[in-house]
Amino acid sequence: MFQSFFANRNKNRLKDEKFLFLFEDAPADEVVVFDTETTGLNPKVDEILSIGAVKIKGNKILTSEKFEIFLKPSRDIKEASIKIHQIRNIDLLHGCEPNDAIIQLLHFIGSRPLVGYYLEFDVKMVNKYLKPLLGITLPNKQIEVSGIYHDKKIKFIPEGTIDLRFDVIMKDLGLAIFGKHDAINDAIMTAMMYVKLQNITKL
Repeated sequence: MFQSFFANRNKNRLKDEKFLFLFEDAPADEVVVFDTETTGLNPKVDEILSIGAVKIKGNKILTSEKFEIFLKPSRDIKEASIKIHQIRNIDLLHGCEPNDAIIQLLHFIGSRPLVGYYLEFDVKMVNKYLKPLLGITLPNKQIEVSGIYHDKKIKFIPEGTIDLRFDVIMKDLGLAIFGKHDAINDAIMTAMMYVKLQNITKL
């Protein structure tokens, strides 16, 4: 009941009816996996530098329909941040204006459920731009892959500690780790995790 209440309240705050499609029923058996690279880990002050996303239909990762975009930050990126994501100021000279990037992302994801690794952070970052722009937060259902992994693993080691680091989960699932951790590669690897987890019962 509360979920429906908050969903309706969010919908009623929408500033532009052209985006009512975000509140429609999602296409059957489809999700979108997405990831962001940011200037830091504080949604209140940090900014999105890039977004990567890919659709999954059934058990198929649709890499031909992937989404990748770079955003112009409002200020220079600090050296400590560059060391983490390898995105330099020069790489963003022709980046997209943040609001335009968010609009493109919305059209890509539609009303599909969102899948991610520590997705809550990425959603908060998108909402930082979305709420001033359209008055809403992302209404999409959210699915956390580390949560799925934890729930499947804990059945067999109930007293144990489960390592939820990205590369550890990939290795445990027998999946190849791409050489570069960026938004689109991380989205595709997370999609691989999600598909594998949907099709196994025991880890």
